[in-house]
This record gives sequence, C-alpha cells and structure tokens, in this order.
Amino acid sequence: MEQVVVIIGAGPSGLATSACLSVHSIPHVILEREDVYASLWKKRAYNRLKLHLAKEFCALPFKPHSPDSPTYIPKDMFVDYLDDYVETFNIRPRYHRSVESAFYNEADGKWRIEANNMETGAVEVYVAEFLVIASGENSAKYIPDLPGLDTFKGGTIHSKEYKSGAKYKNNDVLVVGCGNSGMEIAYDLSSFGVPTSIVIRSPFHVVTKEIVRLGMVLSKYVPVGIVDFMVVWMSKIVFGDLSKYGIHRPKQGPFYLKATAGRAPVIDVGTIGKIQSKEIKVVPAILKIDGKKVLFENGIEREFDVIIFATGYKSVINHWLKDYDYILNEDGMPENGFPHHWKGEKNLYCCGLSRRGLFGVSMDAMAIVDDIKKVISEKKNK
Repeated sequence: MEQVVVIIGAGPSGLATSACLSVHSIPHVILEREDVYASLWKKRAYNRLKLHLAKEFCALPFKPHSPDSPTYIPKDMFVDYLDDYVETFNIRPRYHRSVESAFYNEADGKWRIEANNMETGAVEVYVAEFLVIASGENSAKYIPDLPGLDTFKGGTIHSKEYKSGAKYKNNDVLVVGCGNSGMEIAYDLSSFGVPTSIVIRSPFHVVTKEIVRLGMVLSKYVPVGIVDFMVVWMSKIVFGDLSKYGIHRPKQGPFYLKATAGRAPVIDVGTIGKIQSKEIKVVPAILKIDGKKVLFENGIEREFDVIIFATGYKSVINHWLKDYDYILNEDGMPENGFPHHWKGEKNLYCCGLSRRGLFGVSMDAMAIVDDIKKVISEKKNK
C-alpha cells in the first residue's frame, strides 16, 4: 500500500501529527497496535490523574482547551478533549496493526513498513515517502531486577496497571519510584487509609503546579538560571527543608535538569504533607527481598503485601525500526538533543520523544509537518 506518510502510534503524538497533516491536505495513515486511540489515557491512567501542567501548555495543535475548562484538567475531561479532537480532524487510525519491521529501501528511496493485522493474521506492507514514529515514551513498562524479587510472596504491579487505592485497603503497600507517578500513587493510597511507604533514593525537586506554571511563563523571557533561582526560592518557602524527611534537592535547578536530562521535578499533589505527618513513610533503596520481607539500605527490614513499581518505561522502538540509527540512539531515544530531536535522515521523524509532555508533542507535530510540507514543495518545484 503506497502512502505519502505513515504514522506509527495513535496516542496524542500520532493524533497531533495527523491533524497537522490534514490541515495541509497531506495524505497519511496511522497504524495503531491497540483497539483504540490514546490507549494509555483511555485504559491505563489511574483514576485521580490530572494533567500536571496548566491547560495552556497541554493543548494539541489547532484546538485550545475551552475557556471554561479547569486550569488543571482531570483525566476524564482530557479524554473527552481527545475524542472531540479526533472527530474535529476526522482522524481514523487503522487499529490492531502491530508493526513488526520498518526499514529504508535504498533502491526506491522509501520506507517499507510491515504490520501484522492482529484481527486477520495477515501481514500488511506499507510503502511511504515519510515515516513518523509516534509510539511514545511510555511503550513498555520497566521493572528493575531487584535481588529476590522472584521470591516475593505478595502482589506486584506496575503503575501502568494502577487504578485506585480502594483496592488495597487491607494491605501494607510499598511504592518503588519517587517521580510524579510514584508520589501521586502514594498519596492516593494513603487517602484511602492504606499503610503506605515509598522508596526515595535520589535527589529531586519538589514544586507546586502554580510554581511550575509561573516558571514556564518566565522561561519565555528570562534565562533558565534566573528561572531556576526563583523556582527553588519559592519551593523552599512553600515546603521548607525536606532533607529531614529523606528528600534532597539536586544541585542543578529544575528547569535546567528538565532541559538537559529530561528529569522532571515532582509536582506535589499533597504527598509532601502526608510524608511530613508520617502518614506516608519514606524508606531508602532496597537491598533485597525475601518472601514478604524487604531489606532496606539502612538495615531496616519490613513486610509488605503489595509492591507497586512506579519505575517508568523503556522504549521498544528499536525492536522493529531496523534503521533506527537515522534518528535514535541505542536506547530508542532521539540521537539529537532538543530542539533538533524530531528530525532524522531519509525523511524519518519522531514525535513526542522530547520528554516535554503534551507541550513538546504539539511543538514536534507542527515542526515535523512543516518540514514534510517543505520537502514535498521542493520536490514539486524541481
């Protein structure tokens, strides 16, 4: 099947790219493994999730959020927004298509994509001038290989499967991972009266949604060093010294770390207050697991019924993208640093891999389609 553009993935990145292509009347197709678009949002997001950034930073191209929507949009409202977005731009992904391989054919200068139709079992072959990788950062769950994990007698899940703390009311729960997901899951568990502990082993910044919003606005006008100084100063006023609770700030500022290493600050939803009141217990790194017992770095041993791993995801793009080195490194992330990360060689692009959330998705999609439009225009004029 000949196509001008093939997009792989129908999450927000794929939807945004499709909308931009449609606005410029560029033919394309989206291949999606699941049976629905935005499957992470529709199937796997936990119940209390809200967008961590203000709505002005979370809109997809050509469709701002409505003026009467809340500043920080709840998950269900964002799913409604995506539904409306799909209808507005008449986006029709091809579902149940599991891409098995994609490679650049030097003979005709086009991409060859082989996808398994999971409903019929047939292998479909797509040939495209442009290929856009939009399968996202959160493709495969990552669980660390902890000593003795295979002996654990309780339950283990990844944050991808977590929905609500109501399920764990009669359990002692350990959350592994202190990023935004881990901290919010710990808060949710504790709000249901679940005895909750969280592993914190690395320094990170803690901010409020309002501080991040102000920082993002300021970063348009002043250097990142000044923004970081102000953000850290405001955070100290709000939270005080958190080191006595096992939480330490990195030496570099939050916006600098986000820009250079993709490390986001923790946006507090109330977890810090529960840590300070000891409703949520902080524990150090895990040394080993034995049955239901978990031994920590400080020598303390405790029993848990459930371990929830909020330990992030790993890219699996390189498993099927045979010529990934045209745009990605060996970890399946962009070879080039921001803001040049989205463009590779041989008309290969990636959308949504900048670690800048929905704001980065919109920037990527518009840049990619502008570039595709330019290439098509130059080809016609030759």
